[in-house]
Amino acid sequence: MTPKERLNALAGAAFLMATSAVGPGFLTQTAVFTEQLLASFAFVILASIILDVGAQVNIWRIIAVAEKRGQDIANDVFPGLGYLVAFFVVLGGLAFNIGNLAGGGLGVNALFGFDPVTGAVMTSIICITIFLFRRANMAMDKVVRYLGALMILLTGYVMIVSQPPYQEAVLRTVAPLELDILAIITIVGGTVGGYITFAGGHRLLDAGITGKENLRYVTNTAVGGIITASVMRYLLFLAILGVVTAGSSLDPENPTASAFQIAAGEIGFRMFGLILWAAGITSVIGAAYTSVTFLASFHSSIDTFRNYWVIGFIVFSTSIFAVVGEPVTLLVLAGAFNGLILPLTLGSILLAAHNRKIVGSYNHPLWLTIFGFIIVVLTAYLGVRTLIISIPQLF
Repeated sequence: MTPKERLNALAGAAFLMATSAVGPGFLTQTAVFTEQLLASFAFVILASIILDVGAQVNIWRIIAVAEKRGQDIANDVFPGLGYLVAFFVVLGGLAFNIGNLAGGGLGVNALFGFDPVTGAVMTSIICITIFLFRRANMAMDKVVRYLGALMILLTGYVMIVSQPPYQEAVLRTVAPLELDILAIITIVGGTVGGYITFAGGHRLLDAGITGKENLRYVTNTAVGGIITASVMRYLLFLAILGVVTAGSSLDPENPTASAFQIAAGEIGFRMFGLILWAAGITSVIGAAYTSVTFLASFHSSIDTFRNYWVIGFIVFSTSIFAVVGEPVTLLVLAGAFNGLILPLTLGSILLAAHNRKIVGSYNHPLWLTIFGFIIVVLTAYLGVRTLIISIPQLF
């Protein structure tokens, strides 16, 4: 691999993880918390970055030294555990992929006025076209990089015109007036929960960037992915903060769209449509690609014909959305289980980190292990809490 090819693969992995996190739910979640916590949400973002980095660096490093996918490592820790992990990751990936397609459809609707289902089908066709290329991984890397950069630039523009209180935001980043622990853990789950934390790690594995000799690149890329997603969140937070501190109320039906429209008028609304579409399509790519890497453990032919399986995953998700619409029950259930995926996957990775049969002569830093187990406990608590709250909503 040439230095240029390695750099492209590293950038692609970072942006694949980041854009997988920056989905339609990410946009709405950020708007809702900003309106609730105002400038103090800056502290939530900072705290979540620290926890996100702890989770992601642990997982990516062990994937690199074990040279195996997350579910295969889990199977080595405890036979059958990896299949359980794969089941939950794929279930969550499917459910949220339907939501991502819905977001893509709504983005097209905001841009051109097309029916959201038509917009979702158009989004799906573009994704399928990407995976029809012979070098689909390279095409995927470029698409997520360019669209990720586009989302950051457009959000940055809206942030400037909304004129947020920058000094207050900086102050509250370290001295919040209100501390919301559940908001922190919720943001962590939305950034590195479910399939998202494995998206870039599995991409590096496919690119052959593994082993102890590449740990520096792996660690830097893991941190880079979190920083990229967090830059997008902070810009979005500032853009919305400028609107709400000016006295405007957000539309509860679509808080982010209303914030962009209030800040920048009709142009802002169209920009929101483009950002929502870009968030939707990049998240569809990330969810489909990563979910199929988890399915690969069930049969070798899935890896052999991976691109066709990714296409099938996208087609299946689109069909459900087109026929049924957004399945609220499935999303509620998947969201509840998704909260339990991170502690399950991170916990198994941490157990593998000190197993010589899995990592060989590699010595995993003790502080990373301790930090990782703290994250496991915190996210497990939220996952159980979310499950208890969500299941009654299904009946």
